[in-house]
Amino acid sequence: MKEEIAALFDFDGVVMDTETQYSEFWNKQGERYLNTGNFGRLIKGQTLAQIFDKYFSRIEDVQQQICKELDEFEEEMTYEYLPGIELFFYDLHKNGVKMALVTSSNDKKMSNVYRIYPRFQGWFDKILTSNHFTRSKPNPECFLLGMQLFKVLPRNTYVFEDSFHGLQAGIASGATVVGLATTNSREAIADKADYIIDDFTGMTFERMITLRKVINCLPEYCKDEKNE
Repeated sequence: MKEEIAALFDFDGVVMDTETQYSEFWNKQGERYLNTGNFGRLIKGQTLAQIFDKYFSRIEDVQQQICKELDEFEEEMTYEYLPGIELFFYDLHKNGVKMALVTSSNDKKMSNVYRIYPRFQGWFDKILTSNHFTRSKPNPECFLLGMQLFKVLPRNTYVFEDSFHGLQAGIASGATVVGLATTNSREAIADKADYIIDDFTGMTFERMITLRKVINCLPEYCKDEKNE
């Protein structure tokens, strides 16, 4: 019996070219409240709750102000597909690949995307946001949840990520991890992904399955794979 294959995609910096805009927003917050430069790079791949818990836990009024500004920012920001990804999506659909969006963004943010792209949700069999899991990247819970929902093993799963935390979560899940050199340079993620691409130009189902790695997932996360 043919085994199912799954492709799990992060959103910002993978499906949509948005990370530069977010970096500018969070850099301003870091400078304003924490006297910290390049704060946007520091928090990439983390949920809003995670950012607040770690950096703004005792200043609730600041959290409220950031939420207000972030809501306004996300309503006005632009969302552009990464080059080649729509053709890649079509090819994955044609070949019966299970597809999920796995993002640290929350449902409210994603509603802005659905408003701009009414057909966006149709690309995916599942959409998992920060509202669906309790532990954020770099914990692999979000990717393992995607595999569980699809009943697909890590060895048949491909994760597409750009942030350090996301790449770390993908590797820990046991999936084959394809790093996007969008947010960080190829050199910066060279040791954090199994393969690296600049965008999805020329990416196909056939090319994807040739990237499959043989290494199993970390045993503490993937007991089913280990004991199969």
